[in-house]
Amino acid sequence: MAVFGELFNDLTGWLTIGIILFMLVMMGYLFSMFINKSSHGD
Repeated sequence: MAVFGELFNDLTGWLTIGIILFMLVMMGYLFSMFINKSSHGD
């Protein structure tokens, strides 16, 4: 647990969190686009 505390105190920890959140948002955006294309049935 001490390692996580040091990680969050360091800038690298926040950078990692930002990258993970960004990836989740992009994946959700791509999935929503894919679902919209499928539901339209062009």
